[in-house]
Amino acid sequence: MQTNFTTERLQLEPLAEKHIAFIKELVNTEGWLKFIGDRNVHKDEDALAYIDKIKSMSAVRYWVATAIENNLPIGIITCIKRDYLTHNDIGFAFLPMYAGKGFAYEAANEILNYLTDIAADKTIQACTIPSNTKSIKLLEKMGFIYQEQIEQNGELLSIYFFCKE
Repeated sequence: MQTNFTTERLQLEPLAEKHIAFIKELVNTEGWLKFIGDRNVHKDEDALAYIDKIKSMSAVRYWVATAIENNLPIGIITCIKRDYLTHNDIGFAFLPMYAGKGFAYEAANEILNYLTDIAADKTIQACTIPSNTKSIKLLEKMGFIYQEQIEQNGELLSIYFFCKE
């Protein structure tokens, strides 16, 4: 299974201990806290525990997107098999200073193509809260189609799907 990817402007690699400072910054951004939730990552030790937890779960994969021009990590792309979804869920989060520059599209599209190429099931899902209009816009740009709204743990989620023919 391929784990590293290169796009025009990004290097994508699996989440690792070397990403402690980046993860600590990312999960405390306004967007992460508002749309994903507080992970209580405030110290390096918290970030390491968060990374170790992610790496220990076989149903969860995180790729860190690093900008080639400055070698700085700027975002993540995730693939998670959630109990309440039929298919794998792709997700993304980027530092605010890199939003709106096409990085999330570039990285997420690379991982989406990879996931649909290697899987027998060519369907990928994505979920977001209905007020996360930037994520919804990106999902639609990538070719995802609205499927339904569900309630999960007391929260309303919009579910989208992508199927590669």
